[in-house]
Amino acid sequence: MRVLAALVLAPLTIAVAYAGGWLWALLVTLVSIGLFAEWLMVVGAGSAALTGAGTIVIAMMGASVAFGGLKTAVVTGCVGGAIVTLIARGKFVWAATGFAYAAAALLASILVRKDLVNGFSALMFVLLVVWATDIGGYFAGRGIGGPKLWPRVSPKKTWAGAFGGFAASLAVAAGFAAFGLGKAVPLLCVSGILSVVSQAGDLFESAVKRRFGVKDSSHLIPGHGGLLDRLDGFVAAILVAWIIGFLRHGVHSAGSGLMVW
Repeated sequence: MRVLAALVLAPLTIAVAYAGGWLWALLVTLVSIGLFAEWLMVVGAGSAALTGAGTIVIAMMGASVAFGGLKTAVVTGCVGGAIVTLIARGKFVWAATGFAYAAAALLASILVRKDLVNGFSALMFVLLVVWATDIGGYFAGRGIGGPKLWPRVSPKKTWAGAFGGFAASLAVAAGFAAFGLGKAVPLLCVSGILSVVSQAGDLFESAVKRRFGVKDSSHLIPGHGGLLDRLDGFVAAILVAWIIGFLRHGVHSAGSGLMVW
């Protein structure tokens, strides 16, 4: 089921990413709403009022940034985040963290793709690095085994898996460089950073679930669990990728900032 789900979802994601524009923004917005809803369920704060408020705010943010209103999206997020925090009451810290998590995933995913020159290649680079890290880590961990990476948080993850995922991410960078989609050394460095960040994002989500005694964030994706379970590494990686691109080429050319050195 895990493999079949991946064979369906991966091509669909790539096709929508290639289309870009409002279609990609719509997918990202729906997924971000799902991330927030699952987060609330994991931390035990999934009330109808809180989930509904967060859904409305994230939808407004997605629509704003999709049609060029980045400042509007940021203001909406700040005001909406404050409202979500007030509604959460006793769980306000966890609710605010979950909202920030979903909002960051939303903005970074859309803004990287909006780069008209290198948006698609940058987004594919991040996706493939994350996927390669997951796959390489899985097979290295299963095949080699050995000492656990952080047994208290994620009992199945090993150091061999971590290094296997890291090595697989470097292969992605080498492939992009071989096809003339960037310079080898910078891409190798960036892929290494994103691989480590992706694995850290995975451990962060595992730590939150263990804190609340939850195994899977949901059962939405057969064989994978929920959106949080599947996208924890991507959320961390796309955010760091956008930060790197933003620092180099600005808000609207983050894709080029990530790929062109």
